[in-house]
Amino acid sequence: MTYDELKQKIIDYTEVSSNVFTDTILNGFINDAEFKILREVDSDNNRRYATANLIASTRFIDVPTNLLIVRSAQIIDSDLADGSTDQNRDFLQFRDTSFMSEFNPTATTGVPKYYSNWDETRIVVAPTPNATYTIQLNYILKPTGLSSTNTTTYLSNEFPNGLLYACLVEAYGFLKGPVDMLQLYDKKYVEAVKGFSIEQMGRRRRDEYQAGVPRIGKQ
Repeated sequence: MTYDELKQKIIDYTEVSSNVFTDTILNGFINDAEFKILREVDSDNNRRYATANLIASTRFIDVPTNLLIVRSAQIIDSDLADGSTDQNRDFLQFRDTSFMSEFNPTATTGVPKYYSNWDETRIVVAPTPNATYTIQLNYILKPTGLSSTNTTTYLSNEFPNGLLYACLVEAYGFLKGPVDMLQLYDKKYVEAVKGFSIEQMGRRRRDEYQAGVPRIGKQ
């Protein structure tokens, strides 16, 4: 489904003319719908990994500019006590910023155990690193949205019904009714999300998804 097709479907389903639903308003519906889906569906297409160095005595680290949600953070430590070269990976536990401030009020140093979102561009770890460590972030990126210049996206191609239903929920919310139509499309959206989420989990179990090509047994 293309950008223009989605706009037309919103107008057709709601029976509201383009004089009311201007491009600016429709773009708002689409952007809000995309953001809603990105936060609610763990799509493999939007998974990314990034590594960086935690510097000794520095609590903060910059996150990728396209990051939407941090799914997990790992410390990778290859300087083990036994002198081996194997990498030791430990997941950091997520905590809120108030916990981080109370846990580490005087910047006690050590191997980081916790992390938190500090602001839009940084995360904070605790304890403050006592040495240089590699950190790996597993995150969900914020992809380029559907627009007149980006006429198709992963969601518009792979999850068109769900995207449409999410847009219709936004549209009927904007119109302040009819309530039954808003509830109808909200229910359809929830059902579509369940199906799409199951599909994503199924893809992770298939050999061809991990290997990149279908595997065909000997005949």
